Amino acid sequence: MKLDSSAAYLYSNQRMQSSNSARSATSSFSASSSAGAGSAVKQDSVSISSAAWAAFNAPASGTDNASKKSNSIEERLAEIKKKDAVSRTAEESAYVREHDKRFAEIAASGKGPGELTADEISYMQKAGGLVNTFAHLSSAEKALYDKAVASGDTQAAAGLSQIALTRSGGHMAGGANGTTYDPTNTEITAANIEKYFRCKPPATCPRPARGLPIVADGIDRRCQKV
Repeated sequence: MKLDSSAAYLYSNQRMQSSNSARSATSSFSASSSAGAGSAVKQDSVSISSAAWAAFNAPASGTDNASKKSNSIEERLAEIKKKDAVSRTAEESAYVREHDKRFAEIAASGKGPGELTADEISYMQKAGGLVNTFAHLSSAEKALYDKAVASGDTQAAAGLSQIALTRSGGHMAGGANGTTYDPTNTEITAANIEKYFRCKPPATCPRPARGLPIVADGIDRRCQKV
């Protein structure tokens, strides 16, 4: 088909406009794609949903509450135990008896002083705010005490308790025949019991100290077996 010059010009102009529209559409699509990609990157940023916030701010569980309560009890006990028995109020003493499990168990055992182990007595003294006399006995001396308790030798156990009490009084004590000595640095042996720890005459000794000859005799027998 032949076109005159006017028709040819219009046809050519339409094709140019169509081509330009196509290029414009392609450019618009590319720009739109780039913008979309940028938006996608921004949308990937971390966000917290309302459900997550609700869970985060939810009240503590029963386990958490129990843990906090336990910590609170231990903190209160620690504060009370910084005081001696005289400085504690009646409420504080009752709090220790009620909330210190080991203290309560030992107290509920029904054992007398001559039936408790050295470790049990030491714990009761510390928790109760008393002078911890048994802290002045060595591990070997505590073992000797426990052996006396286990064998039912209450007099020997009382004698060792007396030595622990003497040591808690400081570095100066009076021995036999007007001698003085440092009980904290004096080993418990049969000879030292006779010379230092045992008062003279025996009738003037506190009742617990009257078990010291039994302790000395027991130490002698033990040495003879070695």
